[in-house]
Amino acid sequence: MIIQAKCKKCRAYAQKLFLKGDKCNSEHCILNKRPYPPGGTKQKRQYKRSMSNFQKQLFEKQKVKLFYGVNESQLENIFKKAKKLIGSTPENVGKILEKRMDNILFSAGFGKSKKDTRQLINHGHFVLNSRRHTIPSTILKVGDIISIRKESQSIKDFTTIKEKLIQKRSPNFIKIDSEKLTVKLEKEPVISELNLPFNFDVIVEYYSH
Repeated sequence: MIIQAKCKKCRAYAQKLFLKGDKCNSEHCILNKRPYPPGGTKQKRQYKRSMSNFQKQLFEKQKVKLFYGVNESQLENIFKKAKKLIGSTPENVGKILEKRMDNILFSAGFGKSKKDTRQLINHGHFVLNSRRHTIPSTILKVGDIISIRKESQSIKDFTTIKEKLIQKRSPNFIKIDSEKLTVKLEKEPVISELNLPFNFDVIVEYYSH
């Protein structure tokens, strides 16, 4: 059985990072079959029970980077922005990541994976508030509406989009219109309600040093 590199990353962090999109929610997810880290002998194939604070920080930071598809400089800039906002910095970090355009569209079901969604945005297939938009990292504001560009609705990626949107279970802070093929940021996300597998406090500790 050949295991793809993306699946190995999920195994390494003992967490579904949705790097393979729909496959991660199916019975074919590798974590269902091999719930242990890749490599090493059978005796060593177990997840660490204890880590130093620094190891925990790196572990969480890497998980977040993989899950949201951000690099080191982007995550550091998000921390700096979150620190300036009113309220809890860890909560603000989570909110900013959740409100990224690529994450909103993926959560709504407009892309098979985060990588696929970013490609679609880069290629100009989406419209943000009536204007064509090509920047996946854009942070949306409450009331912003994203739709599929009219000229792009017939491409292969969107041929069965209506059925997918009807069946999609999305977070309560976004509203999907399967007829108009739009997604709207209805309200600010509440990170504690999303059951995300990340400890944003640990990430803030890392960047606060």
